[in-house]
Amino acid sequence: MLRLAAASLAGTAIEFYDFFVYGTAAALVLGPLFFPTFSPLAGTLAAFGTFGVGFVARPLGSVLFGHIGDRHGRRPVLVLSLLLTGGATVAVGCVPTYGSIGVAAPLLLLVLRFLQGLGLGGEWGGAVLLTAEHAPAGRRGLWSSFPQVGPALGFLLANGVMLVLSATLTEAQFASWGWRVPFWAAGVLALAGLRLRSSLAESPSFLALDDHARVPLVEVARDHWRLVLLTAGGLAIGYAIFYAVTTWSLAYGTERLGVSRTVMLACIMAAVLVKGSLTPVVALLGDRYGRRPLCLTGCAAAALWMFPLVALLSTGEPPLMFLGFLGAMLAFITMFAVIAAYLPELYEPRVRCTGAAVGYNLGGVLGGALTPIVATALAEQGGRVPWGVGAYLTGIALLSLGCFALLPETRPVALVVAGAAEPALD
Repeated sequence: MLRLAAASLAGTAIEFYDFFVYGTAAALVLGPLFFPTFSPLAGTLAAFGTFGVGFVARPLGSVLFGHIGDRHGRRPVLVLSLLLTGGATVAVGCVPTYGSIGVAAPLLLLVLRFLQGLGLGGEWGGAVLLTAEHAPAGRRGLWSSFPQVGPALGFLLANGVMLVLSATLTEAQFASWGWRVPFWAAGVLALAGLRLRSSLAESPSFLALDDHARVPLVEVARDHWRLVLLTAGGLAIGYAIFYAVTTWSLAYGTERLGVSRTVMLACIMAAVLVKGSLTPVVALLGDRYGRRPLCLTGCAAAALWMFPLVALLSTGEPPLMFLGFLGAMLAFITMFAVIAAYLPELYEPRVRCTGAAVGYNLGGVLGGALTPIVATALAEQGGRVPWGVGAYLTGIALLSLGCFALLPETRPVALVVAGAAEPALD
C-alpha cells in the first residue's frame, strides 16, 4: 500500500503541477503577452478565460478516461492521462506570443489548455480508484488521501519554480522567457511519473468484475444522475475556495493592491503547505467519524470564513493575508481530505471510474472555472474591500452544504458478529 500510495501521490503531484503552473502564469503574465490589445482588466479576464477552458475539458476527460478505466482497467488511465497532460504543458511553453504570430497565439493556448484539462479529468479517477480499491476498509480514508496530497505538492512545486524565477530574473527576462521554464520542466516530471507508474498492479475490484459496463456513461446518466449532480454541487465550494486563493487573489494582490509577486506567492504557498500537511490527519478523522460529517463541517466553515477572507486579503499585509488564506485552506481540506474515499464508495464498481470522476470534475466547472473570472469582475465593481467576492463564495458554500446534506454516509463499519471482517469497497 505504501508503494502504491507513493506512486499515486507522485503522479497526481506531477499532473496538478502541469495544471497549476498555467493558473499562476495566467494571473501573472499571460494577459499582456497573449492579449496585448486588451486593457489590463480585460487581458486578465481573457487569460482567466483560457484558464477556465481546462475545467470545461475535465468532465469530458473523465468521460473518456472513465470509459477506459471501467472497461479496460484503472492502470491504463494513469499512463495515458499523464502523457496527454505532460505533452500539452510542454507545448504551452513553446507557443509564440501575440507579438510573433498574432491571434494564432491565444488560439493555440486555448487548444493546449483544453488538452491539459482533458488529461487531468482522467487522472484523478484512475489514481484515486487504484489506491481506494487496494486499501483495507478501515483505513481507506487514510490511504486514499495520499493522491489528495498530490495537488498541494504540485501547486507548491509550480509556484516554487515561479517564485525562484520571479526573485532571480528581471521583469523583462521573466516576461521574455522565464515564465516558459516551468512549462518545459513538465516534460522531465512526466517521464519520472511514467517510470513510477509502469509497475503498478491493477485494482482487485476491477479484476474481480465479470460483467463490465458496455457504455459506462449511459449507465451513470440513467441510474446515478442525481448522485453525480449532488457530488458536483457539494464539491463546488472546495474548487471555488482553492482557486479564489491561489489564482484570483494572486492577480488581485499584485494588480490592485500593489503587493509584490514574491510576497503574494509566499503567503499562498505557506497556506497550501499547511493544507497539504494536514490532509492525512483529516482523512484519519474521516475513517473514525465518517465522510459526510467532515464535508458538512467544511462547508459550514467555508460559509463563515469567506467574508473574513476578503477583508484580510484587502489589507495587503502579509501576516493578515496569510491568516485569511489559511482559514480558507483549512475549510477546504476538511472536505477534500475524505473525498477520495467518499466518491468511490458511492458508486458500484462497474461504473465507479466514470461516475466518481464525472462528479468530481463537474464540481470543478461549477467552482473552479468561473471563480477567477467572476471574482475579478466583482472586485472591479467594489471598493477597497471586495465584499461581492465574499458574498459569491458564501453562496457557493451554502449550495454545497445543501448538496452534502442530501448525500448518504458511506464509511464502512465493522460488523459486530464475532470474527466478521470489515466490508470491502465493492
